[in-house]
Amino acid sequence: MYRIPAIALAALMAAPNLAQAQQGQERMVTTQTGKVRVETLTRGLEHPWAIAFLPDGRMLVTERPGRLRVVTKDGKLSAPLTGVPKVFAQGQGGLLDVVLAPDFASSRLVYLTFAEPGEGGTAGTAVARGQLNEATTGLEDLKVIFRQEPKERGPNHFGSRLVFARDGKLFVTLGERFKFDPAQDLSNHLGKVVRINPDGSVPQDNPFVGRQGAKREIWSYGHRNMEAAGLHPETGALWIAEMGPQGGDELNRVEAGKNYGWPLVSWGNHYDGRDIPDPPTRPDLAGSVHQWTPVISPSGMTVYTGDLFTGWRGSLLIGGLSAAAVVRVMLDGDKVVGEDRIGLNARVRDVGQGPDGAVYAITDEDNGRLLRLTPGDRS
Repeated sequence: MYRIPAIALAALMAAPNLAQAQQGQERMVTTQTGKVRVETLTRGLEHPWAIAFLPDGRMLVTERPGRLRVVTKDGKLSAPLTGVPKVFAQGQGGLLDVVLAPDFASSRLVYLTFAEPGEGGTAGTAVARGQLNEATTGLEDLKVIFRQEPKERGPNHFGSRLVFARDGKLFVTLGERFKFDPAQDLSNHLGKVVRINPDGSVPQDNPFVGRQGAKREIWSYGHRNMEAAGLHPETGALWIAEMGPQGGDELNRVEAGKNYGWPLVSWGNHYDGRDIPDPPTRPDLAGSVHQWTPVISPSGMTVYTGDLFTGWRGSLLIGGLSAAAVVRVMLDGDKVVGEDRIGLNARVRDVGQGPDGAVYAITDEDNGRLLRLTPGDRS
């Protein structure tokens, strides 16, 4: 009979304790405005994609394979919630964004985006909403309220972030499914920001309502793959960060009816090295506010308004996958006046501000982590 060596046996017995010790692991990161304490709140999430904060401080977290979980303030992870839609969990597809309805306190409505499987191996981004039950164990009466048309083959560029505007309308960012030219075609939803009512119906003041052959939900077009979006609380402006090809990630302030240029122009090149005309060659198209080359691969965004990081107020906090950081973008009106990076040594998929003013980030890993960022000089 094979016997486990004593040293190996001791290591196996210690493994759970080691994992528990790592749960609250902390380190310090130096930034332009001082040190930031980075604490691992929980781990064991499989490619988490989005965070949403419940009124009591707990968090809803999506996992790309198709799970929705609750994480407590001290990092305890719930079992997967019931009532979640079936997802196309291939490549970049799966269960994606999650947000609460503005009237969640009374309606208990939760909104999800996901890659919805179609016929013949196709898929497309969809939006569903359901009520979170009182026990927070599942969603009830789930209903799909929007479907991207058409569904396409391939595992890439689903988008997709949800942002509620001040007037209660819902913005949805939709990738062009790696199909390039359809981003310029108003007869489909590929490479578009769409704007819908909370029940999925179309607002009558959308810019292309009444235009023959155009999808009525479209707000803006000519986008590539937008996995970061947020509403500025002071101006009400919709900001997005979208992934460029080889170079040229863009930060855009999105306005109704405008064409943001993809794939006609880009600050990057095609992956095979072919040139793409730079945006200034087409002044008739909407230009970006800022661009990143090398790329940061933006995913997730919030505008910081809290009291813990006083020097960060009004900044965009953007998750960076290839940057392996939270990228802080400083604004003066609609102009970028500075940038700082809070290095986390991991692909950052989403970033959000908690009710406590701390910043929370999730890492895109097989054993993904939920991190809490607080000022390093606090006692």
